Amino acid sequence: MTFHFAWPLRQKCRQQQFILISGDGKISYPPRVSNLIAIVGRPNVGKSALFNRIIKKRIAIVHDQPGVTRDRVSVEAEWHGRPYTLVDTGGIGLLRREKSDDVIVKAAVEQVEIAIESANVIILVVNVQEGVVPLDREVAARLRQSGKPVLVAVNKVDTYRSEGQTSEFSQLGFEKILPVSAIHGDGIENLMDAAAALLPESRTGFQPVSDSTEDRHDACPTLKLAIVGRPNVGKSSIINALTKSERVIVSPIPGTTRDAIDVPFEVETDGVRQKYVLIDTAGMRKTRRVDDSIEFFSVQRSEESIIRSDITVLVIDAEAGITEQDKKIADVIVENRKACILVINKWDLFDEQVREARTEEIARRNEKKRTEGQAKPMTTLVEFGQWVQKKLFFLDYAPVIFTSAKSGFHLDRLLEAVRYVAAQLQQKIPTAILNRTLRDAVERRQPVSDQGHRLKFFYATQVRSSPPTFLLFVNRDEIFSDQYKKYLAGELRKAFGYEGCPLVLVPKPRPKTIEPMRKFKAAGQKSASKQDAYRQRRHERYSRSGEAKRPARRR
Repeated sequence: MTFHFAWPLRQKCRQQQFILISGDGKISYPPRVSNLIAIVGRPNVGKSALFNRIIKKRIAIVHDQPGVTRDRVSVEAEWHGRPYTLVDTGGIGLLRREKSDDVIVKAAVEQVEIAIESANVIILVVNVQEGVVPLDREVAARLRQSGKPVLVAVNKVDTYRSEGQTSEFSQLGFEKILPVSAIHGDGIENLMDAAAALLPESRTGFQPVSDSTEDRHDACPTLKLAIVGRPNVGKSSIINALTKSERVIVSPIPGTTRDAIDVPFEVETDGVRQKYVLIDTAGMRKTRRVDDSIEFFSVQRSEESIIRSDITVLVIDAEAGITEQDKKIADVIVENRKACILVINKWDLFDEQVREARTEEIARRNEKKRTEGQAKPMTTLVEFGQWVQKKLFFLDYAPVIFTSAKSGFHLDRLLEAVRYVAAQLQQKIPTAILNRTLRDAVERRQPVSDQGHRLKFFYATQVRSSPPTFLLFVNRDEIFSDQYKKYLAGELRKAFGYEGCPLVLVPKPRPKTIEPMRKFKAAGQKSASKQDAYRQRRHERYSRSGEAKRPARRR
């Protein structure tokens, strides 16, 4: 039995309330976030532009086309020392009882409702150039039902004439109406002062299990995990499966996710709580297929997410296999020297086929049939993992995890791999052991030199942990080729692990205390030629002066 694309055998896993990590480890889900300010409104009124202006960063994509923002884009910030969380939402483009066949539009409205429900303060954004429209009244009616404090931000007030038109929006039924200009930054100070005054006094968040000093010292820094891959490979589905929520929009339509969405996530393992930030990114297509500016900015934010992440999770579609675009995305990860984990998603599609192949392989072995000249079928996790690493040979140090976001298969192993790679990324190698390992590796194999030079290794030290960077003092750096760097990196992996981590080797030639003879010879020849010219000129000068003073001979 043959397949166009095959993957390893799926093992049974029980559905549990918490995904077990190790020991008594479990995933913890934080309650409602406090001090949350939500920006809502109808489509194309400048919500994302106001969001970027307040936080002073270009995070949300801003475009003239309505409906660009779909998911909730959140960021933690401070206003005059007051911490808060700002959330940008998609536009509410449906009237009451109006239905839409577009699954993305319906999902975007649901995301807005979640933001309204969890917000402490709501900023309703309207457009002064268009005045009050029916959709503004619809959004205002929804906000009044929520019972939350609402500030009306009248956007696009770019002139003094338009500032007098803000009184028109008093018919929406809210007391505080503030003119702002997201493009020029006018009115932002007054808007945020009013919003901060409405926030609750105390900030309550996700408290640790124990208040002991030991638990507080065991707290680990937040790890940023960028989930990247081609469109429609299941990146958003994995995030929703890990967080047990509908945090990001999922649909069968490629290109659903546009912004880079940061999702806080916490895991408790053996009494130690680890904080993560899952970064959901837009699918990265081939450059020649990017046909509009929205997708261009989406791909750009995906690449920026790789740069700012600690560990990058590359998601590959099991049904499509490893494509050329997967290799290009992997190359971006390698160029930025990021730790990586390979995730083969949608494994449930091959469950039954691989089981049948495994059964046939066992029957063939029992019958002891001859298989000379036939390709050996892959029926185990190890075989399929080796096949993946062979295809992505330049990323062969990354662990391979086979998952299914739909069934939850092996999501616990994905978290184990993240925790293991993070520990490998932070290890510090003692200098003595590092030098002994590298010295033995250099003695076993010398680099190839066309001039017959021999590499002499003097000393090495680790100068950085993320990514692991080693400074090597040698006699000649020109014979330190990329192939030899790969050889030494492989020897370091055999000795110290570093699974999923890129290794950076920086050769530094030893300073030369004695200059080469050719340099002295050239300098000597140059000085000798100057002395000869000086002597010749002096001889000619004295010769002329001597002839002038010499008396004439008598005849």
